[in-house]
This record gives sequence, structure tokens and C-alpha cells, in this order.
Amino acid sequence: MGKVAVTYRILPEGTEIDLDEMEKSVRSMLGSKLVKLESKPIAFGLKALMATVVVEDGSGEGDKIEASLGALSGVSSVETAEVGLI
Repeated sequence: MGKVAVTYRILPEGTEIDLDEMEKSVRSMLGSKLVKLESKPIAFGLKALMATVVVEDGSGEGDKIEASLGALSGVSSVETAEVGLI
């Protein structure tokens, strides 16, 4: 099996959540798997973090990462935005 790049859209609970702190938590949790992390505007002042990681295809690791991101403080929801083979 090969490697895949998975991009997650991480939505905060609201506009009052400090995205810088959330970004630090995401970086700490993902470690060396993290390839790219950026903030994207959604609507009405709300921004989401877009985190791209590289994992083994079919390993189930992507689902575990999604669940772990959803458990972070201040996170409302996490969804897989994109998956691509490397």
C-alpha cells in the first residue's frame, strides 16, 4: 500500500476560540505527520484550520487522527475535506 495525503477541516466552537492556541494543539498532536496547516475563512468571521497529514493508505490511521482532532479543546467538528494518493 502507498501513502495518502489527507486534509481535515477543523472547525472551532465559535469565533471566540483562539485559533493560535488551537493551531498549537493540532501541531503538537500531529507531530511529524503534519505537512501543512493553514487558516481559511468560512463565514461571518468564523475560520477553520485546514490540516494536511501523510498516512499509510488503508491503515485506519486517518480515522484515528480525525477522532483525536475532534477531541481537542475548542473543536466543534472535524471532517475529511480531501484525500489523495502520493
